[in-house]
Amino acid sequence: MADFIRVDAHVHLYRTPEEGYAEKTGYEVWEYGTQADVHQSDCVGTVDELLLQMRSTQISKAVVVNLFSAMVNRKIALASLDDGLSESETAKRTADIDDWIRREVISFNRWNCDLSRQHPELAAFVAADVNALPGSLCAEHIKDMIENHAAAGVKLHGAFQGFDMSDERLWPTYQVCQDLNVPIIAHSGPDRESKGFAEPHAFAKMLDSFPQLRMVVAHLGGGTWTQTLDIAKAYPNTYFDCCEIIEWTQSDNGPTEKQLAQLIRDIGSSRVMMGSDFPWYDLDHSIDRVFSLPILSMEEKERIIGANAVDILGL
Repeated sequence: MADFIRVDAHVHLYRTPEEGYAEKTGYEVWEYGTQADVHQSDCVGTVDELLLQMRSTQISKAVVVNLFSAMVNRKIALASLDDGLSESETAKRTADIDDWIRREVISFNRWNCDLSRQHPELAAFVAADVNALPGSLCAEHIKDMIENHAAAGVKLHGAFQGFDMSDERLWPTYQVCQDLNVPIIAHSGPDRESKGFAEPHAFAKMLDSFPQLRMVVAHLGGGTWTQTLDIAKAYPNTYFDCCEIIEWTQSDNGPTEKQLAQLIRDIGSSRVMMGSDFPWYDLDHSIDRVFSLPILSMEEKERIIGANAVDILGL
């Protein structure tokens, strides 16, 4: 393979194979509609699986973004409660569930940071969830992860976590990240209830309020990719990754290869990074998909596969 920097700017890892399998099977990629053939990985998101793929593709750094939703975990836990509980018993069990969720997001984030210390080729981006840690509590936790546990950035997923990217409960967290010059990678795309929590346009208010914050709008807008160029033009502090969407270029709602390449060119290819979304997709296939894009030059493709992430994320 040619000698250039390779970075995967968007992967997920889980503490056990069972946890990864549950996450993969419980998270449906629906927003692109149907596509006859989608390459999907058989992996479940263990560190050994990722390191093996990194070695085989000569990827020197992978950004591990924690996917965690207090809303989803709370819903699952509440559904398991016995119907025969009294009102007071239900209230007590619900409070216990909320305490467990708060501990769980903190534990998951610490595990991610500990993993990156053991494996310097991994960069930990920790989950921020204001439904678990409201307002300043979330900001304090994120500040602790950055200053005391070597977190390299923050991950948000409004559609999965159930809050808007311009929800002002996130303001203290955004302020901490801006003050500490730490980037955020945030999922973008539609949500099931059409609330628009993570569509590109949902980022506008927060980008107005935090103009120095480095915000990565992941998936180039996903199923709402037609909104992405407006945000890119209006806010120079926004960056993007092409993970997942690049696997859906023959789908009902995704762009064609030519439309995706043109979108990257119109945004400015130096603002776009390659990500695999492992373990949903494999690293080698994501690299091949970038190389298959029309319009873009070989130099632009090579930078998307690595050097852009080094510059954008400060790796």
